[in-house]
Amino acid sequence: MSNIPDAYKKVPMMFQAQTKGRCQLQFLDQARKADPKHNKPRESQDAEIWCEEWTSETYPVAPIFEEPVKTQEYTISWRFVTNSGQDDGVIRPVIGASGYPFYPGSSMKGAFRQACNRLFSDRLGKYCGQEISKGDFSPGILRFHGGYPVDSSWTDGLVDLIHPQQKLQVMNSEKEGAKIQISLYQPTIQFGISASEELEGSEWDEIWQIWEAALGRGIGCRVSAGYGHRDQLKGELLYPPHLLKGQGMASKRLDESGEFRPNIFRAAIRGHALRIFGGLTDAETAKREVERIFGGVSGHGVWGLLMMNFVTTSLDEKLFGNGQWEVPSYKVEGELGWLLSQDISEEPKAALKNLILHLNQFAMIFGGFGKSWRRADHRLFYEEYYEENNYRKPLIGCHWQWKKGRFARDVKVYSPKYVAGFLDKLQEAARAWLQLQNVKLTASYATGWREAWHPDKVQVWGRISINRESSEAIQWLHGAYQKRDNKAQISELSIYKSSVTGRVGQIGRLWHRMYPLMKLEPDPNDPAKKIPKPTASYLELLTIFPDGSDDCLNFLNFLADDGQFKQLWGKPWEIE
Repeated sequence: MSNIPDAYKKVPMMFQAQTKGRCQLQFLDQARKADPKHNKPRESQDAEIWCEEWTSETYPVAPIFEEPVKTQEYTISWRFVTNSGQDDGVIRPVIGASGYPFYPGSSMKGAFRQACNRLFSDRLGKYCGQEISKGDFSPGILRFHGGYPVDSSWTDGLVDLIHPQQKLQVMNSEKEGAKIQISLYQPTIQFGISASEELEGSEWDEIWQIWEAALGRGIGCRVSAGYGHRDQLKGELLYPPHLLKGQGMASKRLDESGEFRPNIFRAAIRGHALRIFGGLTDAETAKREVERIFGGVSGHGVWGLLMMNFVTTSLDEKLFGNGQWEVPSYKVEGELGWLLSQDISEEPKAALKNLILHLNQFAMIFGGFGKSWRRADHRLFYEEYYEENNYRKPLIGCHWQWKKGRFARDVKVYSPKYVAGFLDKLQEAARAWLQLQNVKLTASYATGWREAWHPDKVQVWGRISINRESSEAIQWLHGAYQKRDNKAQISELSIYKSSVTGRVGQIGRLWHRMYPLMKLEPDPNDPAKKIPKPTASYLELLTIFPDGSDDCLNFLNFLADDGQFKQLWGKPWEIE
């Protein structure tokens, strides 16, 4: 009997070892990417093959809970993942009946039990069981049957890309490669609960109320990053949600389709927390304290205090650009909420609330969220950049602003003179939190980081632009900012493709932001009060992390000498 050539290739990837040459779900094989120059098409990654083999064999009809099981359906706002723990280093769903992804009943009971203890602690023993004597337990009346997607739409968009950026953007570490996990995109899940005795309808209402409270904190894995939350902001919010709207370049899936990923908010806020802490204490302490708030992978893993959820209220996705420059983009509106994952006492809770509020405001004032957040959206503030080239240019920048509500008022940055005061309050909020964690604040800070927020490391310059067309700095990113006449020989000074602005494969040291300004006007209903109103003006900000290069020093000298921009924060700059 002859041997079967490459017999292992006949075995579905689900049953192959996670090792090179067999099946590697977590890592991208760069050799399989498309190569237009050599007319080489893109090859499927192992994770795509794994998903195709899996979904092609699942039953076409979703599992159904039968009486006496009571059911309710809930939709997840973005992505949902449960970790089966069966493949080394890979996060992928638990698989249940008929091959469908499954949220286990044991996990459901654990989440329910925590929520019940918070809301109706007197019901905990009845519903979930309790210890009646040492080592002896009485069972509760409820049975938790877990949850399944209600239809086959869960098979779309299963391959989920994760791009770690923190070390590259804030510190000086090398770029980390993209990783893959398998998660469900916006599934509607039916959950089942049964009882060992007859219950009134009002009691079932209470049981589902408890389960909805559990959902409010998120279920499954990576809930702190926005996974596994409902499509409604319900739960123990730290404060009322931020109402935001923005536009930018969408992330790409492996199949090149676009996806607006709400975890861009958490990534940005976490990165800014690292910058601020890095300017107040040493590098190791800063990293530890950021993990305390947002979670991390140090040691056996750190359970962070905060979870994020973004509920999209409006989303418009479309392609932008022509030819090779065509990329997915989005316009989005929604509610950004922060929730506590653990119970903490009132003093640290108030300090954490103040800190995360200021960090959100910092992100809005000085940059944005998602891809190319260091740049103002060229579609809004430099339209000719695209029109002159028939949209054969890369999409650069993003633009975010407050939609409405109290947080547009609370920022209180109405002109350049308010920036220093805001930054001082942000640092005060960070110091207050660190001191509550018994961090000793000294003169030392993360000196080796590229973007530690310390007056010796960063400078903020600003001016008022009267409208979209009057941005002064946006053209400096692409051409000369000054021409010099040296004895009839004209020379140009530019930061284009320098260490200041960066280039492909190199992150620059300059942020450019056009922050929409508001003004205070008397309230028509109460002239003694003032309310913020939108204006056509923008606060144009340049945030620069000097690197000592001639390009950077020349540019800073130009800013100081030109006089349009004023230095608002950082070590006072003197013309050299």
